[in-house]
Amino acid sequence: MKKPVKGVWYKSSRSDGASQCVEAYHGDSAVGVRDSKNAGGPALWFTPGEWDAFLSGAKRGEFDRP
Repeated sequence: MKKPVKGVWYKSSRSDGASQCVEAYHGDSAVGVRDSKNAGGPALWFTPGEWDAFLSGAKRGEFDRP
């Protein structure tokens, strides 16, 4: 997915400023996730539908470790 033009990056409220920092991007046509310590680095991009499917799977435990 191509990076969208409009939107805002938000740092997770669970980020403690140490080594577990994540930011999410919310725009009209995309959702992004990146490491907040490397804002210029790579990001993962999803359509809103893909992101919703991921969240639904996570809530159902689809990605839980055995």
